[in-house]
Amino acid sequence: MPKVLRDAAWVLLPVVVVLAVLPSFYSNHLLLFNFVVFMMLAQGINVIYGFTGYLPFGYVGFFGAGAYGFSVLVMHLAAPPLLALAGGVAVAALLGLLLTPLLRLSGAYFAIANLAAALALLQVVANPALQPLTNGPYGVSLSGVFDPSLAYGVALAGLGLTLLLVITLRRSRFGLALKAIRDDSISAAMAGIDVVRARVIAWLLSAVIAGYAGAVFAWYVSVFYAETVFSNEFSVFAIVFALFGGAGTVLGPLLGVVILYGIYNTVGVTAPQYFQLIYGLLIMAVVLFLPNGLISLLERRGIDAP
Repeated sequence: MPKVLRDAAWVLLPVVVVLAVLPSFYSNHLLLFNFVVFMMLAQGINVIYGFTGYLPFGYVGFFGAGAYGFSVLVMHLAAPPLLALAGGVAVAALLGLLLTPLLRLSGAYFAIANLAAALALLQVVANPALQPLTNGPYGVSLSGVFDPSLAYGVALAGLGLTLLLVITLRRSRFGLALKAIRDDSISAAMAGIDVVRARVIAWLLSAVIAGYAGAVFAWYVSVFYAETVFSNEFSVFAIVFALFGGAGTVLGPLLGVVILYGIYNTVGVTAPQYFQLIYGLLIMAVVLFLPNGLISLLERRGIDAP
């Protein structure tokens, strides 16, 4: 069996099937939806960081762009949700294209510049002067398209496509080229890899993933403020989930979301006084003893984890 199909059979299908069946047995539909969204965002971080080494602290900018792209099309053009979803993804991709000059930076400079871009975008969207277009600081209401069940199904489809993309990337020549660039861009360029083009493609793919997640989030909740969809909590959580599980793999970020977001919604609710301590110690332990994430435990045993 080709490795791509094997990975899809072992990772993609079980994850999608379980998340598709769970709403029938578990009443907290919003929590399941958040799991799906964070799995998409963690994989988006995986594409740009796990494969190219660029850590985007302002990744939430694409998420917010997708949410507002969806909302503007629904509010002002009465676009059907699926068409508005495609529009939100297009807005996030366009933003990614506009921000490609940031890829000239590296390390902390790139991370900080990306964060600044996301904060600037929040100020633009929430500006009272743009109230006729974005409703400014007064929030968005899309009650006319409120359909959580359908939005959840579309989010799940997006997660499936995202996982398939990452699985294909990991096993493709292009994915190997991205990893070569991450490890040593100069040597990769000397080997004939178009470094700039490869980085831009990875950047845009990660923007599309976040844009899709943001658009379907806006559809699901239908009422939100700019501070919600541009909250840096989305970026921080997605980065931590990806690094905790193991960036550069398919299974790693999924494990990070299941474990850490699961703890966040159990210990954080039942014992909030201990939550930050437990959360911090757990993350510190993985960083110190498993710098490549939890998935490295399988690799140490000679298991080729997807």
